[in-house]
Amino acid sequence: MNARLALPSSTLRRSIKRGLSLLLLAALLSVCLAARLPAQSPRSAYEELQTFSGVLNHIRLNYPDSVGYSELVAAAIRGVLRALDPHSYYVSRLEWEKRSALERGELATIGVILEEVDGAATVLTVYPRSPADKNGLVAGDRLLALNDTAVAGLDMQTLELRLAGEKGSKVRLQLERGPRLEPDTFSVTVKRNPFDVHSVSIVRMVDSVTGYLRLEAFMGHATDEVHDGLKKLRGMHARRLVLDLRANPGGMVVSAVEIASEFLPANTVVFRTRGRKRDTDTTYVTKRNGDFRDIPLIVLIDERSASAAEALASSLQDHDRALLVGRRSFGKALMQSIFFLPSGDNIWLTVGRVITPSGRIIQRRYRGIGYEQYLSFAGKSGAEEDTMAIFKTDAGRPVRGGGGIAPDVVVPVTAFLPVWWTAAADSGFDEAIADSVALTLPATPAARASWLSAVNDWNGKLVVPFLTRVRSRLGVAAAADSALEHRLGRILAARVAEVRWGPEAREEFMVRNDPAIRVAQEQFPHLPQLLAPPTLPK
Repeated sequence: MNARLALPSSTLRRSIKRGLSLLLLAALLSVCLAARLPAQSPRSAYEELQTFSGVLNHIRLNYPDSVGYSELVAAAIRGVLRALDPHSYYVSRLEWEKRSALERGELATIGVILEEVDGAATVLTVYPRSPADKNGLVAGDRLLALNDTAVAGLDMQTLELRLAGEKGSKVRLQLERGPRLEPDTFSVTVKRNPFDVHSVSIVRMVDSVTGYLRLEAFMGHATDEVHDGLKKLRGMHARRLVLDLRANPGGMVVSAVEIASEFLPANTVVFRTRGRKRDTDTTYVTKRNGDFRDIPLIVLIDERSASAAEALASSLQDHDRALLVGRRSFGKALMQSIFFLPSGDNIWLTVGRVITPSGRIIQRRYRGIGYEQYLSFAGKSGAEEDTMAIFKTDAGRPVRGGGGIAPDVVVPVTAFLPVWWTAAADSGFDEAIADSVALTLPATPAARASWLSAVNDWNGKLVVPFLTRVRSRLGVAAAADSALEHRLGRILAARVAEVRWGPEAREEFMVRNDPAIRVAQEQFPHLPQLLAPPTLPK
């Protein structure tokens, strides 16, 4: 499973016919280019192949530098796949072997998922407690160079593999953060180390009746982890639930269906896939009555919720089973399949689209617009005409398309973390301040309970000395408005909770002080009205 894929399906994986050659695939590039020229009489596949062969021959005879045919063909294949859609891609045999070694645990990485946004390698997800997380990287950071080598022009799959290496080795990253026209650049050295990755990271009570489950990704054991987490919450007397899919990059399609089955009756449509081949056209339905089909449910999403996370959220919304809270999702849901080539290389090829029960296509539009424009629509509605169509939930509530899934209740973006925050984290300023404060607090349950809401203490004991140290040590202004100060306070105070009272205290702190979770809690009393059929005018 590759978390970057838009709903890869293991049932679709098959080898392509042995007679298919790399040159024939590469020849398709000339077909794609010819389609953009003025209308002319169609040419046969053989003629197109001859055109491509002629180009190779001219390069062989006239180009001043020595270039191998394999390098040219690989570049042509990548061009063909890029001309099809933004998410089909080519993997060389060496890259495939390195990825396999990474999955076997023989190599380590830093814990980020990258996505190309506006032409830049952009951090989509930072895994909790990963080396990247500990070094202060945040979603939205843009990668400029890796070990002093520029990464412009490299695809995201290649980049993520280059971030992997021997356990304990280090990689130097140059990044930028902030507006594209006036970004701040910074460098950080990250040590590659193994870290625990679970599909479900947090299962706990928010208050006496509200359970909370954080689903990080749809990985191998996601279904079992979610089911066990829900059973645990039921044992803790949860009478309503917040399911957190924020920054969830997706994963296996089967997991999304099985998790939806926890909340829906048997034979409920979760989503459909449509493609050219008949076996791609599939309607995924629940096979049982969900054990938690009656619990009041709110789902959190944001601009980094993608793929299977979007499919799950949209299904629960279309069936009026859950209220969606947060921000519009990423807009990436294509069914893909792996095809192995005789050379040992392979391609991940889009074979279908994912459609919600109401008929919405989750994938943002990419036909008829430039690649850069497509990437700029991540987490946005995209082209205006795509939002014109109105779809209906089971209860008749209107929902719109436009790429991604729009929430029912919008939560604004929290304060932006500036570059100097990462520089300070890389230097250990955050841990030094937080750890020193933690040692001054009593290790009693009463002190722990008080710390969870001690906003004034967070500011006076943590934020003020932290900013003072940043300004003096880094020589920056480190300007912070009240919103940023509050976010810094939460981050530093969470560290204090962990150091003084343990990891479980940190989880409790984060859940109790998360703005989106608070908004969700406020919606529960009104949930029946919010999910009810619209009132008809008299």
